[in-house]
Amino acid sequence: MASGLLGALSAASIAESEVICHASAAVCGHNKGAQPLGRSVGWQAMEWVNIVCLVLAFYFGGMIKGATGAGAPIIAIPIISLLYDVPTAVAAFTVPNFLSNVWQSWKFRSHQVTGSFAWIFAGAGLLGAAVGTLGLAYLPPALLSVILSAIVIAYLIFRRFKPDWSLPLPVAKRVGPLVGFVAGTLQGSAGISAPVSITFLNAIKLSRSGFIAVVSMFFVAMSLVQMPMLVHYELLTLELAGYGVIGTALIFIGMPFGEWIISKFPAERFDEIIQILLFVMVLSLIFKALGAG
Repeated sequence: MASGLLGALSAASIAESEVICHASAAVCGHNKGAQPLGRSVGWQAMEWVNIVCLVLAFYFGGMIKGATGAGAPIIAIPIISLLYDVPTAVAAFTVPNFLSNVWQSWKFRSHQVTGSFAWIFAGAGLLGAAVGTLGLAYLPPALLSVILSAIVIAYLIFRRFKPDWSLPLPVAKRVGPLVGFVAGTLQGSAGISAPVSITFLNAIKLSRSGFIAVVSMFFVAMSLVQMPMLVHYELLTLELAGYGVIGTALIFIGMPFGEWIISKFPAERFDEIIQILLFVMVLSLIFKALGAG
């Protein structure tokens, strides 16, 4: 069970950030003496360049989070993975991910105008994540990455030709529980819910504030499943949680700057920014599939 969960969690960071890993390697380098998960990382083992890279990873991840409501792992997890290892990165980012989404859920609660949709979508995601974490996924990760890449690419191409198209909210409410459950199952089993969940929410064409309100609730629900599992399998240690709290502070410092940057763009540009984020995720999935092959 632990090995299955570890594989799923490893896929999460790879699926969201493989492309950024190659870019960040040139800056921070790869610490080949990385501590495996469960051992003490220790400040004494950290070189100053590593500390600087970690600070920048969390800070710029916070900027992306503040601007879009999602995407912080694309910056933070790859750099932490290069300095230490993938499980350490995923576990260390669990606390910042949970707390930042709780904060954004509260901050944008008045913009949650979808009624029960957001709660049902998040609840379905939580249930799906629990099922997926138990290992009830039979598709090979590489094949799953290709399928999801094809879905997102088809959606992005469609949006290029039909830029004004949107999924009506009444329709989204009918299919939301199924989409949320599927996204949650993918998150739990393969760590790749974002191409499904963010694509779906982007199709509804919510405002930036409305989008953040819904997606933050969804990610909080996922964390409620992921954190206890990580603790149970001794993947999320007290020390890593402590580092996560420090990372949370850096993310919260970066978030207002990201919000300030996005405020300088017209409201309609937010939709395009989310599509760019989806495109980066697609590239990540393709690299992951090629690597697995």
